[in-house]
Amino acid sequence: MPRFGAVMTAMVTPFDDDGALNVDAAVKLAKWLTENGSDGLVVTGTTGEAPVLTDDEDVELWRAVVEAVTVPVIAGCGTNDTRHSIELTKRAEDCGVDGALIVTPYYNRPSQTGIEAHFRAVASETKLPILVYDIAIRTGRRIARETFVRLSDVDNIVGVKDAALDVAGSSALRAEMPDAFEIYSGNDDQTLALMASAGAVGVISVASHWAGVHMAEMVAAVEKGDLAHARAVNTRLLPSYDFETSDAAPNPIPTKTMMRVMGHDVGQCRLPMGPAPAGLEDEARRVLADLQRG
Repeated sequence: MPRFGAVMTAMVTPFDDDGALNVDAAVKLAKWLTENGSDGLVVTGTTGEAPVLTDDEDVELWRAVVEAVTVPVIAGCGTNDTRHSIELTKRAEDCGVDGALIVTPYYNRPSQTGIEAHFRAVASETKLPILVYDIAIRTGRRIARETFVRLSDVDNIVGVKDAALDVAGSSALRAEMPDAFEIYSGNDDQTLALMASAGAVGVISVASHWAGVHMAEMVAAVEKGDLAHARAVNTRLLPSYDFETSDAAPNPIPTKTMMRVMGHDVGQCRLPMGPAPAGLEDEARRVLADLQRG
């Protein structure tokens, strides 16, 4: 069993009608997710709108979710400021989370030397196991394979959320890293490929908000070596992958829309994401109906 579970949901952060943090709704959603396919949760990641949360809101969420569920809870603590990332990680550790997700510093586009120093600095200030988050499409910097290899001597850097969109590169990374280093797919639509060819242990998922049981079924099929069944499940999930983000409605706007359609009180996204465009709820209903029919 992977350290943090095989299907971790990158959970949305519920807000009320006035845009204030809705902790009660977050607790209800966290419990529901763990009853519907998720064996781990990532709180205050990108899908959780971390850039528009205050540090105090982060802490409130971490404490509430940790107390509400029995599965591993990973706190999104990464920023483009090393000192701030360290402070958040320390506060998350005090809240009792099981690990920290640390994204590559974004916008300031540091060198590979700076990226390595950033992760070493954060890891040195906590006992928490750390998942590195490699998502160049959002950060502007990919983590070089050589940087990962150099970081392999840091005991509490235990894996990566791999959203690099490079399956061959991920396979090469798997070959060069210690066996204990875990790769998680950071994109739902690459989970099957990353598990089959790069040894990924699971997924940090968005679609698992509404398709958690199906994601768990696919992951389990790969682990059993039943790739034919995994491909069949993956085919059923293709409309969900297409739905979860687009230029017109970037993640997490579609996920919050789907949750509202399913009766979860998650509210709209805060600006700059803002409210869902017209017609997205109807699209969510179609995706959900097709998945249920399948």
